[in-house]
Amino acid sequence: MYTFYHVRLLASAALALLLTTTSCKTPQQQETAPVAQSTVTKPEAAQTPIVTGADQLEAYLPYLKGKRIGMVVNQTSIIGNTPSVDSLHALGVNIVRVFGPEHGFRGDAPAGIKVSDSVDPKTGIQVASLYGAKNKPTKEDLADIDLIIFDIQDVGTRFYTYTITLHRVMEACAENGVELMVLDRPNPNGFLIDGPILEPENKSGIGIHPIPISHGLTVGEFAQMINGEKWLANGIQCKLKVVKVKNYTHDMPYTLPVAPSPNLNTQQAILLYPSTCLFEGTIFNHGRGTMFPFTVMGHPDMKDKYTFSYTPIGIKGMAETPLHQDKVCYGLDLRNYDINKFRETGRINLSWMIELYQAYPDKARFFDYKQSNQIGNIDKLAGTKKFKEQIIAGVSEEEIRKSWEPGLSEYKQMRKNYLLYP
Repeated sequence: MYTFYHVRLLASAALALLLTTTSCKTPQQQETAPVAQSTVTKPEAAQTPIVTGADQLEAYLPYLKGKRIGMVVNQTSIIGNTPSVDSLHALGVNIVRVFGPEHGFRGDAPAGIKVSDSVDPKTGIQVASLYGAKNKPTKEDLADIDLIIFDIQDVGTRFYTYTITLHRVMEACAENGVELMVLDRPNPNGFLIDGPILEPENKSGIGIHPIPISHGLTVGEFAQMINGEKWLANGIQCKLKVVKVKNYTHDMPYTLPVAPSPNLNTQQAILLYPSTCLFEGTIFNHGRGTMFPFTVMGHPDMKDKYTFSYTPIGIKGMAETPLHQDKVCYGLDLRNYDINKFRETGRINLSWMIELYQAYPDKARFFDYKQSNQIGNIDKLAGTKKFKEQIIAGVSEEEIRKSWEPGLSEYKQMRKNYLLYP
């Protein structure tokens, strides 16, 4: 075991190494799945490099001295190119337990698949699943822990479940007197604040907070909002420490170094996700069962309307039984859609939903998600039953957007109270 003096020396050396990228690939680099570049992404302007919270070892490693640490992490939790658990374990940090969210600690479980407790074979550390028999740490889980580190890459949408995991971990920490440290990361959709506010009757496993579809916050800012708005049970407060991202603003383009989940495997998919995930609540396949999920939408009955086609198949670790498996689907191909339009308009895209609903011949089945193996109905994804009613009634996109007010504007104003970055 290293002394803490040695840990600090190692941390300084590790930090210098991690922030100096070389062309050589290590075994650890090969373990992480990089996000494929979109063919339409424009080159990012020259700027001072963004430094994530995790990469600032000097900012938090001394604070871990003498503490028993728990970590809420997945495959996106990296220091340089190495998993943060592996890095901190090698530096002698006393990691008692790792908590894994949806998709598991190493990020290899498909969406919606329950994950069991285990022991990490690489480090020997206990792994407690938060996406299986329980959804938040128990009193027993936290009895031998002084501080929890939360280090997970989010993509900035209400129905992406990692902020729900954050909420539950904060609640467990508050109930058991355990401090939470967030190692913050940029939000690739941080520039986008749009969508209807979640109504209380539509709370579910894919949305519990009264926020729009795309919330425009980092995880650190979201944690501050949870505390500040007293969203935890009985308004309890979590003792919170955030290690901020350096050189970051919300409007900066940011390409994720690691795919945040198996089906968000390209930058194109990540930026389309706030718009195309709504198709989870329809009878349309939206690319699950292909290597380009969330960038195409189609249905077998659309052959007479569209020439573009693809065939979903079972893919282990991504979508083993996708909707319309082994059937040719016809519809929209968004793989070359100019994703910079989202930055220019500041809006999610509703036109694809309106277009495909109008084109689909059996409209009574369009929102019948129970006939598919999708994750949730459209009311829970949109956060309001009005959205489905408006699409069915043929309400224009502008009228739909008007119905989001004043809630959306009120949220934007409230959000300002919790911002850590311009």
